[in-house]
Amino acid sequence: MSERRQTIVIGGGHNGLIAATLLARAGDRVVLLEGRDHLGGLAASEEFHPGYRTAGIDPDTTCFRPWVAEKLELSRHGLEFDGEETPIFSPAAAEDGRGLVLWRDPERARPELGDDAEAYARYRAFLERLAPFARRALDRVPVDLTEKKLADLWTLGRTAVGLRMLGRRDMMELFRVGPMCVADWLREWFSTDALNATLAAPAVFGGFTGPWSPGTNANLLLHESFTAPGVRGGAPALVAALEAAARAAGVEIRTGAPVGRIEIEDRAVRGVKLDGGETLAADRIAAACCPKHVLLDLVPGELLTLRLEHGITHFRTRGTTARIHLALTGFPAFACRPELTPARVRIAEGIDALERSFDPVKYRSYGSEPALEIHVPTLASPDLAPAGHHVLSIGVHYVPYELDGGWSEESRAALLETVLARLESYAPGIRSLVVGSETLTPADLERRYGLTGGQIHHGEHGLDQLFVRPTPECARYATPIDGLYLCGGGSYPGGGITGAPGALGAARML
Repeated sequence: MSERRQTIVIGGGHNGLIAATLLARAGDRVVLLEGRDHLGGLAASEEFHPGYRTAGIDPDTTCFRPWVAEKLELSRHGLEFDGEETPIFSPAAAEDGRGLVLWRDPERARPELGDDAEAYARYRAFLERLAPFARRALDRVPVDLTEKKLADLWTLGRTAVGLRMLGRRDMMELFRVGPMCVADWLREWFSTDALNATLAAPAVFGGFTGPWSPGTNANLLLHESFTAPGVRGGAPALVAALEAAARAAGVEIRTGAPVGRIEIEDRAVRGVKLDGGETLAADRIAAACCPKHVLLDLVPGELLTLRLEHGITHFRTRGTTARIHLALTGFPAFACRPELTPARVRIAEGIDALERSFDPVKYRSYGSEPALEIHVPTLASPDLAPAGHHVLSIGVHYVPYELDGGWSEESRAALLETVLARLESYAPGIRSLVVGSETLTPADLERRYGLTGGQIHHGEHGLDQLFVRPTPECARYATPIDGLYLCGGGSYPGGGITGAPGALGAARML
């Protein structure tokens, strides 16, 4: 019997755990190395104030792939999906109406939408027709367009057939709207600006784009195609199930083990050297961390071709999201709908307001009315805070990585004050509930989580960086270094808590 292959996985976030488990179950002897003292990466729960814990830097699990959960048999380790969707509340200032509670289900949304209700039903019907094709076409290892391999040609043929089966009208509509800016497409459908902004947000949040930026509509189509009820218990429950699955598969997990260098000989990996000096041998390495960090920091520069070095250097990783956590003694009351206790809140009054939020970040600043994406994880997981208390996890868009004048304790405090003032205009009295907070700028996210540029997706989701990701040489997870693979959010099909890069990267290795 041949000796088992030795594989190292760098990074203990959800993608690293997924890749490690799949490789171990296929027979590899797998060691997972995580630089921090706990697993989970952006999905990890961490205490930010005594007695109050986050649900991760990225608490949104609504795009986590069910097929990944099934492949890993995560239900055996306690993973469950929510039985129904969580609506998104877009509040209005008290004098401006009742705001909007938006359901994906058009019938549940109908009472909120007025004259846009019928258009919303048609909009959802179009997306429902598109979603099966998108899932079949995108949740697979990208084909190699430079080779004439039968398997790749077969995959291309099946994709083309699936596209044609959309029907001529939907197929041509997909070709038309994919490259559009999200603002133009949504305004073709709806007249209500609050509805347009609520729908547009996922297409632009986390990127260096506003709603009028070309190509952003592709992000919306992809997001809508894969969104479903999230993981019960949120990102921390997902991490717990993934860790249990990895240990059950025999993965050796080492935390507090940052990798300082990938050992390479004759353009093939031989192992890694940890920051502490220890060397570990490996036949293959799967890196779930940022691809820029892997290829520019961990791999000796002389081993990269000029083309690859240029491509990875210019892979755009401009972070524009800050994360603020608030520890509250109670649930804030939104003036427009004080009876609601929403678990998800988006604050962006309209498309133009969203664009105005984006404008200052181009000049290393942020506006006085930033767009906010708020999760309240304590509604589903009350153990994250003392009884009756709550945690607000706020994605603040758009905040620059390089602030004009630099980030300091004073400038972080100014950002927190800006966000609190913004919240106070919708939920008067929220300041009196705050007993603790944490403010993480994109620069802080880079330092703490290894996100180059503070980019929460390990690379921007621009149209040119979605399908060839991160560079043409590495677009199918393998790199030009024999035995070195990428399997994090900087690889296809992108960032977020989806599990797809980890699972597809492992499939490519196998």
